[in-house]
Amino acid sequence: MTSQALMPDLLPEPAAPEPRAKKAAQAFRTISEVAEELNVPQHVLRFWEGKFPQLKPLKRGGGRRYYRPEDIALLRRISGLLYSQGYTIKGVQRLLSDDGAGLNGDDAAPQGIDAAMAALDAVAAGLRDLLRKA
Repeated sequence: MTSQALMPDLLPEPAAPEPRAKKAAQAFRTISEVAEELNVPQHVLRFWEGKFPQLKPLKRGGGRRYYRPEDIALLRRISGLLYSQGYTIKGVQRLLSDDGAGLNGDDAAPQGIDAAMAALDAVAAGLRDLLRKA
């Protein structure tokens, strides 16, 4: 019998992950931050980059992606069209090409609302982090 089996109370508690610092609404985000914010796997975001030429995150050394706020707004729009409104990839491509960036149509939110939504999403992410700590 091991000492761990005899005295389980003496084992150290696993360390909790460090909370992420809250970023400004206009800050660039990594692919992992965007994936978490949109509740979409990272590989899906990479796939969408290939399907939607409007998505152009900055790429740094080693291929790290940094998404601008306007990229995130477009990703949020694509996600909503695909998952909430039932569009196909082809349908979203057509809508975005007809619409320019896809943010100017009748069923699209004005840019001011997108900025407010991005700010609210940042607040919601902060609140989720606080709940995880509790």
